[in-house]
Amino acid sequence: MNLYLLTAALSYLSGSIPFGYLLVRLFRGEDIRASGSGNIGATNVSRKSPGLGLATLLLDALKGLVPVLLALELGKRSVNNPYVIASLAAFCAIVGHIFPVWLRFRGGKGVATGLGTWIALAPRGVLVMVVVFVIMVAVFRYISLGSITAAAIFPAAARVLHDYHDTPAMLGFMAASSLLIIAKHHRNIGRLMAGTESRFRSRRK
Repeated sequence: MNLYLLTAALSYLSGSIPFGYLLVRLFRGEDIRASGSGNIGATNVSRKSPGLGLATLLLDALKGLVPVLLALELGKRSVNNPYVIASLAAFCAIVGHIFPVWLRFRGGKGVATGLGTWIALAPRGVLVMVVVFVIMVAVFRYISLGSITAAAIFPAAARVLHDYHDTPAMLGFMAASSLLIIAKHHRNIGRLMAGTESRFRSRRK
C-alpha cells in the first residue's frame, strides 16, 4: 500500500477512538451523547465529571500526537520531506475525531485532537493558539468562541512565525484543519450570534 494512504488510514483510525464516549460509558454507565451538548469531547464530558473531562482532553490530544510522531519518524527515513506526511497524519487524525466510523461519523469538534496533532510540528503556532484561547475565554467567557478564534488564527500565526518548516503543503493542512474545526462549531456560531450560547463559569462560589 502507498505510504501516504497507509498513514492517512492509520491516523484516521487513531483519531477516531472516542475516548470521551468510552470513559463515560465505562465509569458512569451512561451515553455522553445523551447529555449536555451531546458532544463526545472534553468540554461536555467535564459536565459529567471534571476528572473524566481532563482524561478525555489528554487522551484526545495523545491520539493525535502519536500518529504524527510516528509519521514524522517514518517520513525521515522514507520520503524527501517528512513534514508533508506528518501534516497529512495530523489532518487525518482530526478528521477521525470529528467523523469517527464507530459512532456513525458523529464525533467531537476536534480542538483537543488538533492541539495534540500540531504541537509536535508547529509548537510556536500552537502556543499562540493557546494564548488566544485563554484570552478569549477569560474576556468573553465563551469556550466555543475561544476555540473558534484560536483555530482561525493558527495557520496565520504559523506562517508569520515561520513555524511550518518551509512546507506549503503543511500550511494547507493547517488551514484545512482549522476550517474543519470551525465548521464543526456551526451550531455554537449560531448561538453566539443569537446570544444564547452558554458562558463558562468557575466552580468557585
